[in-house]
Amino acid sequence: MNGVKKAALAGLAAVAVAASGVAIAPAPAAPAAARTRAPAGTAYVADAGSVTVTPISTATNEAGHAIRTGGDPQAIAITPDGKTAYVVNHGPGTVTPINTATNKAGPSIKVGAGPRAIAITPDGKTAYVANSGSGTVTPINTATSKAEPSIKVGGGPRAIAITPNGTTAYVVNRGSGTVTPINTATNKAGPSIKVGAGPRALAISPSGKTVYVANVGSGTVTPISTATNKAGPAIKTGERARAIAITPSGRTVYVANAGSGTVTPVNTATRKAGPAIKVGQNPWAIAITPDGSTAYVVDHRSGEVTPVSTATHKARLPVKVGQRPITVAITPDGKTAYVANAASGTVTPISTATNKAGPAIKAGASPWAIAITP
Repeated sequence: MNGVKKAALAGLAAVAVAASGVAIAPAPAAPAAARTRAPAGTAYVADAGSVTVTPISTATNEAGHAIRTGGDPQAIAITPDGKTAYVVNHGPGTVTPINTATNKAGPSIKVGAGPRAIAITPDGKTAYVANSGSGTVTPINTATSKAEPSIKVGGGPRAIAITPNGTTAYVVNRGSGTVTPINTATNKAGPSIKVGAGPRALAISPSGKTVYVANVGSGTVTPISTATNKAGPAIKTGERARAIAITPSGRTVYVANAGSGTVTPVNTATRKAGPAIKVGQNPWAIAITPDGSTAYVVDHRSGEVTPVSTATHKARLPVKVGQRPITVAITPDGKTAYVANAASGTVTPISTATNKAGPAIKAGASPWAIAITP
């Protein structure tokens, strides 16, 4: 557990949010697939400090009953059909599946030591869990909720993403300064790819051709060709590049630099960094609206979120949220950004049309991750 998290858990309330969708009675003639479809409009928030997940209805911004999971939940992902949320429990080394139709947790699935990240294939058949303590990735069969044999990767895996075609999972190994590609058809790891110092996050272009890796230790971004698994020249961004997001068009990569209080836009065609955009004191996370118009940057220190226009690369007025915000997720319709405030035990909804914050939603202690049903 890092120092920031220790502080949050020691004396400060935190937030976890999830939304319970509106139940609609199925029409008698509806096909089985429609009758079993997961409820829409729920944000699930992993509450690291209270060992729960909080569902929040995105229609009403009301929190449902907390769902008990494993110890220290730190990451969450939802299957493409929206039926199951998988919660990564860092402490016990397990993953808890939650049925989104009932908000009931199933039996925990044992994975590796210290799991920190999860990604699900586009077909929804496999969830891949990065285990930072054991240097492995554990595949989970979502049909059976059974863990398959772990795959050895590099030291301290902290992030994972899967190509749009579902053929390769890329794992960031912070301890060894590498990225490991995994063939999802065979669950075999390829040779590790050297990147910068302390890689922390990654994002894959919508075309699936390039993986961009943010290196917190070297303040750079490393592009990797998915065709060759070769790294290109590092792109200098700002101090402590710790978060990264790509516009839906794939034209621009935005990198949050925690040490310099900036966001750096990178042109993916030229691989040149543009002028840094001042956003706050300690930018920690970033998310981009589905229409690609706005990047929302979470400032962990000031308790603000700064919207950045992707058309002009200009920062707008910051939006005040809660204490120690740590992550942001945007609804599929792009209307609302939800921010988890780790030290105030709340989630703040922001209207993307007005950039105004709504009333804080009470969740569990130390919310650490948010995922929203498709």
